[in-house]
Amino acid sequence: MLSNISPARALLVLAGLFASAPAFATVNVVTTTQDLAALTQAVGGSNVKVSWIARGDLDPHFVDAKPSYMLKLASADLVVCVGMELEVGWLPPLLSGAGNPKVQSGTSGYLEASQAITPIEVPDGTIDRSRGDIHPAGNPHYWLDPENGRKVAHLIEARLEQVDPQNAASYKSNLATFDATMTTKEAAWASALAPMKGSAIIGYHSTFDYLAKAYGLNVVGFVEPKPGIPPTPQHTLDLVALAKANSVKYVIVEPFHNAADAGPIASGSGAKVLTLPSSVGGLTGADDYFKLFDTIVRILTTGA
Repeated sequence: MLSNISPARALLVLAGLFASAPAFATVNVVTTTQDLAALTQAVGGSNVKVSWIARGDLDPHFVDAKPSYMLKLASADLVVCVGMELEVGWLPPLLSGAGNPKVQSGTSGYLEASQAITPIEVPDGTIDRSRGDIHPAGNPHYWLDPENGRKVAHLIEARLEQVDPQNAASYKSNLATFDATMTTKEAAWASALAPMKGSAIIGYHSTFDYLAKAYGLNVVGFVEPKPGIPPTPQHTLDLVALAKANSVKYVIVEPFHNAADAGPIASGSGAKVLTLPSSVGGLTGADDYFKLFDTIVRILTTGA
């Protein structure tokens, strides 16, 4: 009780309490995916509080615009999104409903991480629904090339410095640590996957195309006949023939897609269905950005 001591003494006691209290995060960051959350946490360290919207084991194309997500965004200092229209169906209404002027598109509190990377598979010609659910800006799953993850981390660090300049030195130090770890990890991943260079695989969706490009895997087809379109019996038969002709070893499926759709392709061709995490949190053990690739590499090299 402070009522029995002098006002001056009470002020000294209160000052001591506040001085001994733990420091609070200075920047409240909301990311659209767990991958971006992991990268932001790695760079921001103790100076950021990070939460995400799309869980890593769910399809980031499809997220319900829940009021709880709007509440997160309403108190955010910075929003980091994938961009390239990955979140086009759900992020704009969430931002609108949040009513937070600090994180609207075009402000310093809104960051599209795709600015850091060079996209692949940018479509040409007329873009309409007859071509399936394609993205006009290119394939948005760029975080599955670890070098793109490094570039995104640098972009996030620069933005954190902008919105929180007093902690710039800490952000620079955290980024340097991230870079050093990434260099070591990338060498190990490249060495482990080197024997698979040139191997033919079939994907479910074009999710792992950046990964394939980074490590020399040859994606010869997809379970989906067109992006976002379920497989037909004829397309499945065509893929069986394609898998045999190319000696496909693996049919790769994301945790949120139906592995049973890939089963007939594997059984008809001698390939094996593998479920790979496509995001941090996608499978048990893929708990941060480095562990995401540790898990992917382990599954690809062991086949289990």
